[in-house]
Amino acid sequence: MGARITDSELYAHLWGTDELRAVFDERARLQSWLDILAALARAQAKVGIIPPESAAAITEAADVDRLDLGFVAEETRRTSHSTLGLIHGLQRVLPAPASEHVYLGATVQDVTDTWTVLAMRAVGAVVWRDLRAVEERLVELAEFHRDTVMVGRTHGQPGAPITFGFKAASWADEVRRHIERLRDGRDRWLVGQLGGAVGVLGFFGSDGLAVRAAFCAELGLGDPGIPWLTSRDRLAEFAHVLAMVSGTLARIGTEVYELQRPEIGELREPTTTAAVGSITMPHKRNPERSEHLDTLARLVRASAGVLLEGLVQSHERDGRGWKAEWVAFPEVCLLTGVGLQLAKDLLAGLEVDGEAMAARVDDKVSSERVLALLTARLGKHRAQAQLHEAIRPGAEEPARLEAAVRGLLEPDELREALRRPAVESAMIMVDEVVARSKAARLVEADQWG
Repeated sequence: MGARITDSELYAHLWGTDELRAVFDERARLQSWLDILAALARAQAKVGIIPPESAAAITEAADVDRLDLGFVAEETRRTSHSTLGLIHGLQRVLPAPASEHVYLGATVQDVTDTWTVLAMRAVGAVVWRDLRAVEERLVELAEFHRDTVMVGRTHGQPGAPITFGFKAASWADEVRRHIERLRDGRDRWLVGQLGGAVGVLGFFGSDGLAVRAAFCAELGLGDPGIPWLTSRDRLAEFAHVLAMVSGTLARIGTEVYELQRPEIGELREPTTTAAVGSITMPHKRNPERSEHLDTLARLVRASAGVLLEGLVQSHERDGRGWKAEWVAFPEVCLLTGVGLQLAKDLLAGLEVDGEAMAARVDDKVSSERVLALLTARLGKHRAQAQLHEAIRPGAEEPARLEAAVRGLLEPDELREALRRPAVESAMIMVDEVVARSKAARLVEADQWG
């Protein structure tokens, strides 16, 4: 059993997905570190720093299943060094002189930062895939409910008519911007790290830049141009894009959470017959998915804030912010990943009650349209004051619109205004968002990058 609830056998599904846990699992991380060491050896062999035979031997031995992980753990504790235990474990299964060519000229941060970028590449691919799936479903909802009229709400109160398609299009448009952020940031973020002791590659002399270029190429990463040992903006930027993604998912979840309330009843998230809302109140149907999206987003924002703090570092290496990333970065990724999975499930089975939506569009929420008609006769501010006084909440006997405008508008004019909610522009905007999304998807890759 995990000491942290996020690792609990019972509750882990709420805090991550198996797909992303496989990226951050300890054996997977150690294997990735070994792959990085093998790539470093091959790069050094290409430049002529170590023999090709050593690079080949290191590549062959760099298999986590060949290492005694108990010994690796013991050495890590004994040396108080983050990667020396792994180095010693790898050296034990290597022949001489290859064992002396392991980790030549590199530092722990070269390995761990490069691993972080490889993990970022894997996570980004998942987020890209799932975010596009969310967008696709939102576009479907926007198209289908383009003219499903409902009440638009401001400050939590009924305002003026909109359509549910308009609401879904707003979500889709926001998701599209996150997709663009992922696309635009990819090449900026996915760069290797090789700087040596203080970043100047001094161990390699004049061969330093060639080694770094070959190392990055071996791993399919970009060459950073200059090491980023204490320049942590890339990682913070990626994390904050994920925090924004999570925030959008929470916005969608909050809408479902609110509109599912029985006294509104316009949306309902999917459920199963096995799901129990309350063991004491059998009638309850709790908005578990939509509620949890907000919980996840709060945690993502908190961990992303830790990564932003990491931008403040000292000199050419600073373990404080850097090591805090080891905890915060996986959290951001795992929590965002499960949020996307929840959102896909939520939206796939979302129940939209168009009749309940239409029933709430009464004459008072159409007051904006009536105000527009009266403005031509009385002026905007005089018309607004007269309507406000006549139908304001809290009045002893608030009049209906019909009584409020008697003598100012013809009955037919009022009926026509109330019959046709002012949502024409909303529907056109839905069409524009849908068209823009479809056009973008036609030319962009299904996979990140």
